[in-house]
Amino acid sequence: MGKKIIRAKAPLRLGLAGGGTDVSPYCDEFGGAILNATINKFAYATLIPLDNSKIVFKCHDIDEHYTYENINFFDKKDQNIRLIKGIHNRIKKEYDIIEPLSYQLETYVDAPPGSGLGSSSTLVVAIVAAFSEWLGLPLGEYDLAMLAYKIEREDLGLSGGKQDQYAATFGGFNFMEFYSDRVLVNPLRIKQDYINELEFSLLLYYTGTSRLSSKIIDAQIKNVNNKSFKSIEAMHDLKHLAYKMKESLLRGNLNDIGELLHQGWLSKKNMADEISNPVIDEIYNDALKNGALGGKMSGAGGGGYMMFHVQNNNIYQLRRALTQFGGLVETVSFYDRGVITWRV
Repeated sequence: MGKKIIRAKAPLRLGLAGGGTDVSPYCDEFGGAILNATINKFAYATLIPLDNSKIVFKCHDIDEHYTYENINFFDKKDQNIRLIKGIHNRIKKEYDIIEPLSYQLETYVDAPPGSGLGSSSTLVVAIVAAFSEWLGLPLGEYDLAMLAYKIEREDLGLSGGKQDQYAATFGGFNFMEFYSDRVLVNPLRIKQDYINELEFSLLLYYTGTSRLSSKIIDAQIKNVNNKSFKSIEAMHDLKHLAYKMKESLLRGNLNDIGELLHQGWLSKKNMADEISNPVIDEIYNDALKNGALGGKMSGAGGGGYMMFHVQNNNIYQLRRALTQFGGLVETVSFYDRGVITWRV
């Protein structure tokens, strides 16, 4: 028998309220709060142990393949698939693995980079989980999410928040609180009837354009550092809306969801100019005319997926209206588990 193949999959997420308040320095100074939920879109990692001194990376969704030989640590200056190399380096260093590792890693994500669904961070979680399963690393849920966060934000210097790593690790509907020294994940026990109705009432629209979230987040960080009253007040509003969204979901007041999304979108646009643009505004305003009660860009903004909430059967009218913009209209299906690993 050969060595067993290890697989991992982690779910992507929809940010329902509070997005952006998980980014430093705002959450360090004021505390952040986010409500998000994982969906039936995933990042996959397959890890195949080798014994030939080679490391092989196959990123099937972006069609990039690389083979290396006799590598202990990757050069930090090498820009090709930085995320994966950063994971390799951090795990070797963090767990004092002296001997070279030889393996083949194959990855795939159900959404394109820059989708606004947390695809990059979710992929990091899946890969770290696969390594953890292979090497027997002592990683609990909080440990795994924090390690994924540190790889992206500290080791690789990629701008962003904390919610994506924790959403992918824990899964389900979660209310998350972010502070300078800790993160608290509060799973929400929402009635299945409410979840069913929410799935029916939400539409996703993929604009067909991705964006580099780090540039938008850099602008947001700059505004907080510069003590921009408009930007900081917008984040305060977003945090407050996360608490309102939590109460509405738990109580089943689903008619409030659209208005809360709308208020959140108006506040989010005040965080940084780069969050919206004329094309996004046109799509959003047309959606409101065709039955949407409210919506938002998923993730940092600027492109990727938009999300709309509709009351009653206006969902069909809205679907027709969005199709005319040439993007992809999708329904929402929630997923109630976090990252999982298994051996083949």
